[in-house]
Amino acid sequence: MTAVTTTFHREQNRLQQWVATHRWARPLLLAAVAMGVLSTARVIADAPDMTSASTFIAAIGASAPILLAGLGGLWSERCGIVNIGLEGMMILGTWFAGWAGYQWGPWAALVWGAIGGLLGGLLLGLATITFGVNHIVAGFAINILAPGLCRFLSSELFVGRGDGTITQSPTMSGTMPSFTVPFISGGTFFGWQTPDPLGWISEQRWFFISDVAGLLKGFTTDMSYSTLIALLMIPVSAYVLWRTAVGLRLRSSGEKPSAAESLGVGVYRIRYLGVAVSGILAGLGGAWLAIDVRAYNQGQTAGRGFQGLAAMIFGNWRPLGVFGGAGVFAYAQALTQRIGTAPVLALFIVAAIVFAGLGIRLLTKRQVVAGLTSLAVVPVALFYYANTTKVSNQLVFITPYLVTLIVLAFSSQRLRPPAWDGLPWHKGME
Repeated sequence: MTAVTTTFHREQNRLQQWVATHRWARPLLLAAVAMGVLSTARVIADAPDMTSASTFIAAIGASAPILLAGLGGLWSERCGIVNIGLEGMMILGTWFAGWAGYQWGPWAALVWGAIGGLLGGLLLGLATITFGVNHIVAGFAINILAPGLCRFLSSELFVGRGDGTITQSPTMSGTMPSFTVPFISGGTFFGWQTPDPLGWISEQRWFFISDVAGLLKGFTTDMSYSTLIALLMIPVSAYVLWRTAVGLRLRSSGEKPSAAESLGVGVYRIRYLGVAVSGILAGLGGAWLAIDVRAYNQGQTAGRGFQGLAAMIFGNWRPLGVFGGAGVFAYAQALTQRIGTAPVLALFIVAAIVFAGLGIRLLTKRQVVAGLTSLAVVPVALFYYANTTKVSNQLVFITPYLVTLIVLAFSSQRLRPPAWDGLPWHKGME
């Protein structure tokens, strides 16, 4: 028995070392585990729509504005500025996108949405970096100021122009083009309709394989260029922040600004860069929302800035992790379109599997109370699944927030924000 245990631990250590030496292995392994859980729940609940291509297409599109807001928060907090004002910056982005879109089209809306968010980011920088205002207070001030400012601007520039009102911009001219990859997801090639192998595999409903095909089809079917830009911001942010001198200076300003200053880094200047990029990304997220419905509408951000902030924490202040958090929110949002159906009920199967695995893991680490608490959720989730025919919309909507709280509760030791995040600092301070 001792020999078997020793062998198990040896192989486990080898796996951990291999994952540690291959940066791509950990997120790929986590994605495979998540897909395995969804596949198992799909089979048990007989809910093919749970991992269908249409569900993933809707989820990936819905993740774009949350992802952009989360990446915006990442840039700001990596340089040491807590950005609670992401929601307000997104609101500015939606208004500027609506104003530019009805005059010049969706591409102009994208550019001007970024400009609107940039103004919000610079305002946050002015308050926190130059005047030393508390970061939380400054962020909430932007969240309060942005809706009022946009309503005033709407009354001056939208009312009386086309179908514009005080709460809505005139309808945007044109639409954002989209694409489907040929020979993979059935896109056209010089006017010829190509085969759709991913769609065929997805429809076979094979365990895991069809589910992965549905996910891949979601990334390659009817994707708008605005969503593609959002996805491209993941590798761009990762490269700039972790592979360039500018990124090193920015991250050092969030970890130990006095040490960065002693090495010649202009901490104020680099922090202004961080909040400026943060505002641009949040503004792009707002522009995505306006482009999606071809107009600015009052209140259309609907808390996505705060969801982006939660996704950033969920992702441990890492670009790929932010995408994972945004995907959780967007997937739940996609499922809200199927309230009362098997895919939604299958979430209780997912909860049972996740908490069972979490409980066993905690018990192996001798965290008895936390492990038993996790295992206690399993029978409750299974009982609810067996005795419920319809799930409340609100229960599905709060699922991502519950997941975020669970991550914070059980992984708090692994979550590591920048050391100087949100702390006051001025030149010459140790």
